[in-house]
Amino acid sequence: MKTITIAPVTRIEGHAKITINLDDDGNVADTFVNVIELRGFEKFCIGRPVEELPRIVTSICGVCPWHHHLASAKANDAVFGVTPPPTGTKLRDLCQSIAFCSDKILHFFFLAGPDFVMGPDADYSVRNVIGIAQANPEIGKKVIRARHLGTQMLLITSGKSIHPVTAVPGGFSKPLTENERQKLLPMAKEVLEFARFAIAFAKESIFPKYLDLIKSVGIIETGFLGTVTDDGTLELYDGKARLMKPDGSYEEFQYDQYTEHIGEHIEPWTYLKFPYAKKWGDFSMDLDNSSGIYRTNALARINVCDKMATPLAQAELEEFRENFGRPAQQTLLYNYARLIELVYNAEHVVELLNDPEITGKETRVPVTPRAARGVGCVEAPRGTLIHDYETDENGLITNVNLIVGTTHNNAPINMSVKQTAQTLIKDGNYDQGILNKVEMAIRAYDPCLSCATHKLDGTIAAKLEIRDSGGKVIDTIANW
Repeated sequence: MKTITIAPVTRIEGHAKITINLDDDGNVADTFVNVIELRGFEKFCIGRPVEELPRIVTSICGVCPWHHHLASAKANDAVFGVTPPPTGTKLRDLCQSIAFCSDKILHFFFLAGPDFVMGPDADYSVRNVIGIAQANPEIGKKVIRARHLGTQMLLITSGKSIHPVTAVPGGFSKPLTENERQKLLPMAKEVLEFARFAIAFAKESIFPKYLDLIKSVGIIETGFLGTVTDDGTLELYDGKARLMKPDGSYEEFQYDQYTEHIGEHIEPWTYLKFPYAKKWGDFSMDLDNSSGIYRTNALARINVCDKMATPLAQAELEEFRENFGRPAQQTLLYNYARLIELVYNAEHVVELLNDPEITGKETRVPVTPRAARGVGCVEAPRGTLIHDYETDENGLITNVNLIVGTTHNNAPINMSVKQTAQTLIKDGNYDQGILNKVEMAIRAYDPCLSCATHKLDGTIAAKLEIRDSGGKVIDTIANW
């Protein structure tokens, strides 16, 4: 038996390696996506005042701190039993969509884009964002400008662009002034124009060239989880969960009911949990007979919603469904779905800035500590983000459970990697282009792997490889 190791996986957030085991004929017997980091926020937040958590949990992720911030603030609202005033809610929603815009631009152009713009078989020295900028300097300037605008908009709205402190239990800590709104509006309109450019560019110059790849890399059949309003419209800040089966049928539930619908499986070879749909059967990642597996993130949200709330995004959704159906299962379509979400969020930011309530003065309500449980949930760029807190009568945390967006996709990522490797590696033959396509199956999910490592079951899994002076493994010690 031969083992192929891809380490580290490149152009993702966090660190992981892919282990591919070949059988005696050189074909893929099994694969593992090993995630070796451990965050542990579920443990060291215990004993803290619950109102401190919206500030603490932003350090879970430097890429999407806003979404942890907002999910935590919503969990605090539930713990304290309060509802923020409309202006406070809209300011949170504004920051949510601004942060979404920046994140979509980051992933498509910096992380996934090089595979498509430069080609999946291009040399790794140019298959990166620098290669894109050198080959397409005008596009590079547009991308950097749009990312900069997103950062500045968050700074103006909240005082901080990363690791925010502005959402507080009961609302938002500061109003948005009319002068600030006037500064933000032209910036938001410019980001919207960039979003329109980005999706048009991708549809005309990128995706048509890779239809065969889209139909072959990472293909698995799963269900999907996302958030919708009562009439089935896509929702990112607040709504209800819709869990869709592969055949398109679905069930819906409120966030605080998630434990009735979602189970959490663990394996000893990774620090990520494996969420699964409880009512669909026992957990299984078998490609031929999977059970309980669903996906989150952009493609999932595009699949579960009935419609989009803004006109440009709705038109893009209709075109997408005309070409790929519903639910679309092709993993590489995550990249297309992200651009539809970029358009939606850019439109939504402009809408919110034109809403008279956005500059209201009442942004928060008072809170009083109590013993309670509160579940806060938002759609993070990488999927449905759940923060579940319990407190004692003094408002101190007694229990925390987190299901991060990428955690939902742990099983699908492993399945997509296995499908890709089995499809492309035959008779022991592979090259760097093939191994990069295996990585593309992970990149499509835009995983934030370190942020998703919250598996603590009383043991810390460890594996020690002992190598000789030539690098050959001569012994392995593992506690699983």
